[in-house]
Order: sequence, then C-alpha cells, then structure tokens
Amino acid sequence: MDDKIRAYIQQTKKQLRSQQDVTAAFSIIQEQTRRDVEEIRELAERGRAVIPQVSYHNVASGNVSQGLREEIRSRGAVIVRGVFPRQQVEDWNAELGAYIAQNDYLKKAEEKAGLDKYFSALQSGRPQIFGLYWSKPQVMARQAESMARTKQFLNHLWDVAGPMGDEFDPDQDYSYADRTRRREPGDKTLGLSPHMDSGSYERWLDPAYQRIYGAIFNGAGQGYDPWKATFRTQTREFSSPAVCSMFRTFQGWTALTAQGPNDGTLSLIPSTRGIGYFLLRALQDDVPDDDLCGAEPGRALSAKPQWHGDILEGLVSIPLVEPGDTVWWHPDIIHSVADHHQGIEFANVIYIGASPKCAKNEAYIHKQAAHFLAGKSAPDFAAEDYEVDFKDRATLNDLTDLGRIQMGL
Repeated sequence: MDDKIRAYIQQTKKQLRSQQDVTAAFSIIQEQTRRDVEEIRELAERGRAVIPQVSYHNVASGNVSQGLREEIRSRGAVIVRGVFPRQQVEDWNAELGAYIAQNDYLKKAEEKAGLDKYFSALQSGRPQIFGLYWSKPQVMARQAESMARTKQFLNHLWDVAGPMGDEFDPDQDYSYADRTRRREPGDKTLGLSPHMDSGSYERWLDPAYQRIYGAIFNGAGQGYDPWKATFRTQTREFSSPAVCSMFRTFQGWTALTAQGPNDGTLSLIPSTRGIGYFLLRALQDDVPDDDLCGAEPGRALSAKPQWHGDILEGLVSIPLVEPGDTVWWHPDIIHSVADHHQGIEFANVIYIGASPKCAKNEAYIHKQAAHFLAGKSAPDFAAEDYEVDFKDRATLNDLTDLGRIQMGL
C-alpha cells in the first residue's frame, strides 16, 4: 500500500472518530455481535438450520411467508432449493468437465499463473476456481427463466427507494459473468479464509460507502438498514483484477454437485449486523492510524483472528445442498471456503450473483458484452482470455431473448 493511501486512511479515520465516541459505539455493537454469535452457535450445535431455506416452487408461486422473508433479511443469506432439475445440472457438470478437458485448460492455466492476485492477501490460497466465463452450461444457467425468477425474489427483499428515484429495477437483472469452481476430493491447500468481496478499504474511504454506513459511523448502528439500497449503486471500488465493479444484491452460486459440511465448501457468518462490528473495529485505539485491520486496495477484505475473533466464532458451514440448489448471501456477509475437502466427490459450482438493472451495472454490461463476443475473460477479472479460441464456447446464437437482454445485447 503506498504512502498516499496510508495518509488518506489516517485522515479518514480521524474524521470518522470525530463523529462519535467510537470506543463506546464499538462496545455496544460488540455485545450485540456476541449475542448473535451465541445464537448461531447454539442453533448449529443443536442441529437446527441457521441459514434459511426455501423451495424454488414457493418462490415461483409467490408463496414465501413474510416471516421467512424477515429471517432471510436477518441472516443475510438463503438457500433456494431446486432452481434447476437435477438431471439438467448433472449434464451441465459433465459438459463443463469435457469443455475443460478438450480445450486443454489446465496446461494453459499453468502458463498464465499469477495473473489473478485478488485472494493473495488471505491466509489460505485460492481454491480450484477456473477462469472460464463462456462455457455453454454457465451461459445457460445464467439466462434460465428459473434463475431470473429467483433473482427477482431476492432483489425484492431490498428497499429500492432513493432520493433520486428507485436505486435499481428489482424485476430486471443483468448477467454478471463469473467463474466456476471444481474442487477435488481430498484437497487440503486451496481454501479461502474468511473475507468479504465488493470493496475492501473502500468501505471506510469511499464517499458512497460512508453514506451507506452513515448510521454505523455516526451512531453505533442505530437506524442502520442493511437492505436500504440508497447509495449502494454509487460506490466506486479500487480497480483491480477480480474486484467486482457491478452492484450485486446477493452473491451466489449454483451447485453442480452435492456438497455440505466437510466437503470443502462455503461457510458464512449469517448476521447482517456483522458489518457494524467490522467497520468500528478498525477505528479502535489498538489499530494503527494508517491501517484498517489489514484492508488493502484491490484485495478481498479479510477477517482475521487478530482483529475479529469475536465474530469469527459465528462462522458456520452451509448444510448439504444438491445439484440444482442455489446459495445466496448479502454483499456484506463474511464468508469462507474450508481448507480441507474431506468428501469423496468433487464440490463443483457455477458462480451466479444477482445484479439488477441500474446505471452502474449498465455501464459494465456493455463492456462485458464485447468481451463475450470476443471470447475474452470478463472485464472485472484478470485478462487470461483462455476462451478466445476454445472449441464449443457459447456465442451470440446460444443466447435466448432473455439472455440477450441480460447481456445488454
């Protein structure tokens, strides 16, 4: 991190500390966080579901209770079961494996190793994430009607009203091309330590982020609403390979194989109040004035035992999910991937988030469309460009009418 950024951090921390008694504010939110973590741990130890679950059938029919919606808002995460038929997803998984093999991806990836540094600051290395965006299974999953309905449901959990009109259109979602994970059974080296995406040091320094979290910086979180969309689409992230520059209401992935606890898959801290703990922790006296608990521009925002031990105790694995199930979490939720895949089958997913229509996303989608047509890596990611000459990658002819709209085409 250069001296100019360090000086800016010092200046910003001084400003934020002047807005309230940050020691007292953190004490309040730390106690709230401990209670949340105790509840999470108690439920997990009793074998009770911590992360809300809903069937796609109920989502599509509009038969989701208000109580369940509020539980999703509280936890900041949800599993939507059965978005795709199992057989279709198993076929996609096999097709994706063939696509990787016939195009000799692994050999080409060795030649371009090191281009993607996004997770380099985390305690663990990166998982078996493949820098592929335009395989037919990925494109088919993104443009599916069932995926569109699921994302509409998720987008409507947000309060979109803003001073200049609706912050985004919850009924229209763009396709954000992301990668795929294919994690081998027995792998012990390729997890991801706990972190947040979509902004690192920006969460303190960016003016739009400061307004999003204004109630936290000014009043110990009193009045903060994690589902208020105002200013969310106006943030500006530090430009870097693999830093998402689209606004996502939810990060997410679709399971291509069965996976759950001990299978080297996703864990979450399912509490939307955790962001308040995270932000105020960095303003305490034991953190150096030019440091934000290790936050670095262009890197994932890491949660570390040194600074965040209280909240990290709330990290729990997702339950067993089956092929065709989808997993979703709020952009401010801390998550990780287990270091050890102790299962006997691959743990494979396609990353698909919810990225609704708004000015920020529209600006990105046109750049992405050009990369799709050329077979290049998506603009937010390292320019590995494996698929330019890949056989059987998706092209314009593979897009449905909905797919074209979602791609800005």
